[in-house]
Amino acid sequence: MPDSAPKDKKYLNTLKQISKAITSELYLEDILKLVVSLTANVMKAKICALWLLDEATQELKIRATQAMSSEYLKERSIKVGEGVVGLVAKEQTPLVILDVSKDSRYKEKTLAKKEGLVSMISVPMFVKDKVIGVINCYTTAKYKFTRSDIDLLSTVANQAAVAIENTELMVKTRVIQEELATRKKVERAKGILMRQRGLSEDEAFTLIRKSSMHKRLPMKEIAEAIIISYEIK
Repeated sequence: MPDSAPKDKKYLNTLKQISKAITSELYLEDILKLVVSLTANVMKAKICALWLLDEATQELKIRATQAMSSEYLKERSIKVGEGVVGLVAKEQTPLVILDVSKDSRYKEKTLAKKEGLVSMISVPMFVKDKVIGVINCYTTAKYKFTRSDIDLLSTVANQAAVAIENTELMVKTRVIQEELATRKKVERAKGILMRQRGLSEDEAFTLIRKSSMHKRLPMKEIAEAIIISYEIK
């Protein structure tokens, strides 16, 4: 990877493509795969991998990579503070390594040797000053990553983080809306049962819940059936 090549235009084009993908109707998995593919291409990296942090376990796992190697694609996790990925997540700052085989912080030397990985750049992904993951890029020859390389990957990392945050917000919103819709229908169904059968509110709710469990159907569907039955009478 030439150190002083005119990369600015390529970098800008890559960022534009990623921005376009983030605002598209693509699924998150597709967006993240596109992010790592475009990034690997512009940085001439053999492997670009995006790791996401599980806050509950404080472990990072690969969420997207353009690598085809079955060895690299094996599911594995890294604790925050462990290895390069864990260290970057903990210290919240980019890290560049000229030769992973000679750096004590890099723990997967056997894998690196097998895959021919030499130089590495790793940057944190931020959402509102909180690290949610890490993006890595590897080259197959010694390369001293430049400031512009670090800036590009940091920008890519933050764009990916925005995509993840937006998707999570949409999912949460959808779940909340679904819960509200279910609650409204269950409340209406309870009222129908209370009037028709002279049940108390607790008895009506218990009847709906038991019916849901017995028929192995969501309470929303049981409530809808009660409402439909009432309306067609």
